[in-house]
Amino acid sequence: MERIAFLGLGSMGTPMARRLLAAGHPLTVWNRTASRAEPLRAEGARVALSPAEAVLGTGIVVTMLAGPEALDAVAEEVLPALGRGTVWAEMSTVGPDAVAALRERLPGGVTLVDAPVMGSVDAAASGSLQVLAGGEVDGPVAEVLERFGSVRRCGPPGSGAALKVVLINAMIGGVAVVAESLRLADALGVDPAGAREALAAGPMGGAVRRTLSDSAHYTLDLAAKDVDLAVGAADLPVLRAVGEELRSRDDLAGRDLSALREPHA
Repeated sequence: MERIAFLGLGSMGTPMARRLLAAGHPLTVWNRTASRAEPLRAEGARVALSPAEAVLGTGIVVTMLAGPEALDAVAEEVLPALGRGTVWAEMSTVGPDAVAALRERLPGGVTLVDAPVMGSVDAAASGSLQVLAGGEVDGPVAEVLERFGSVRRCGPPGSGAALKVVLINAMIGGVAVVAESLRLADALGVDPAGAREALAAGPMGGAVRRTLSDSAHYTLDLAAKDVDLAVGAADLPVLRAVGEELRSRDDLAGRDLSALREPHA
């Protein structure tokens, strides 16, 4: 089995790393908050003290980090330690520009695949994520990505990262609209259950389900970061307004995006 380094053990990274362990891969893990790695040590993973230590002697490196800044910081440590033939599967939501910048910094003989995911923490645990893969996805790295869910081959390098920005912002915008619609229903005295049922039966059904679920552990600050990736790439006045709303909700700090349905404190 391919030796794998997994860097980033947040809400999504931990169950994804756990799936690799369950499949029998020799796994080394690292997380900036070291205590997050201890449950995986108990399950058989080797815990590294640094990103550079984690990637030594591994054939595949997986990163699942909070955003472009975290990726840049990890890359600073990892790049000198990568060996020829290593494949780096970058699965964070960082956008195509960050992927392109990382590719330019890679040492010779190292391949980068951008493969962010769509799906909840539950989907990460069950292996039913949608993996959006850009670049050369074949051989052992394809088998690793398939451990996480269905793999959509999006095209050249950066195309997976680009599609992720599109899809995640469609979801964020939909949740924001449904959240305000529910608050409007309350203001107009519409029966809450009736409003939810009617909205769910219409074209916003998927957004309604996401707005009423708080199991994804996708916080408002992460959503604001992802909106920034979108509005930095195109003129998007609606999403810009959504981003301003996300950043204004200090009362919902650390909460899942679905908390937007709650009125301002």
